[in-house]
Amino acid sequence: MLRIISGQYRRRHLITPPDAEKTRPIPDRVKESLFQLLRGHFEGATVLDAFAGVGPIGLEAVSRGASKVVMVERDREVFRLLQKNVESLGCADRVELVNGDALGIGALARCPRPLHLVFFDPPYPMVRDPGTWARIKAQFESAVALLDDTGFAVLRTPWPCLSEEPEAGPAAEPEKPKKAWQRKGRRRGRDGYEEPREDEGRWLTEEEIGSAMAGAEEPVIEEPMSEEGWEDAEMLVEETGEPEGAGKVERHPVDLTMAGAVGPETHVYHGMALHLYMRKKA
Repeated sequence: MLRIISGQYRRRHLITPPDAEKTRPIPDRVKESLFQLLRGHFEGATVLDAFAGVGPIGLEAVSRGASKVVMVERDREVFRLLQKNVESLGCADRVELVNGDALGIGALARCPRPLHLVFFDPPYPMVRDPGTWARIKAQFESAVALLDDTGFAVLRTPWPCLSEEPEAGPAAEPEKPKKAWQRKGRRRGRDGYEEPREDEGRWLTEEEIGSAMAGAEEPVIEEPMSEEGWEDAEMLVEETGEPEGAGKVERHPVDLTMAGAVGPETHVYHGMALHLYMRKKA
């Protein structure tokens, strides 16, 4: 259960979706550490809370005295819960809610000038993906440019903060007919699978592979696969749902420097980190 830690709405609880992973809320202890780092910066502050979720950061800022908080959340279900939390606290006069993309042009257009605090808490897969990370970084840099001289921008990321890119594979071979066996839960013996009986399954055509992979309860493994790799692949399928060799990625440190910003000052909390920045003065 999420709650407001301090201030006017101290100990008030926030409504959350049944699936906590949908919003990946910041733990109370980490939130308290963050707000201690920013102690004295909330009274009368103008704030942008991007990727707001149900409001654990933005509404905490309101509780601690912020005068204007713009909260941006794209997911409609989560946004409705955010609206209910604002109504429950009775702070709609100090909050502007935006149901939209935190990385879109409209998000910053709704912000007061100048901003004193900026919070970005993007989903971790977006940070790890080089394409979406480039968008996050560009928007964060634009938000930093709106800060006043003593303001802070905070970015939350996984830690270690690594991008993930598919490994470059070998040169493509000429296309040839493919077959895949949709296994029916039987384990492979030392002599391989037996030819399927009529009631057990059949070989899929290439056209059926895509729909089979999308809808099958068990994964589809395309041939060829080496004899030595079968048992390891089966074990990996049981643990992760993916055959060995599928989805291999190269991991590289994410560049956390921001144009026009001083920082980051990084604080690590187990599997996450908070990065603090200030606007670089001319």
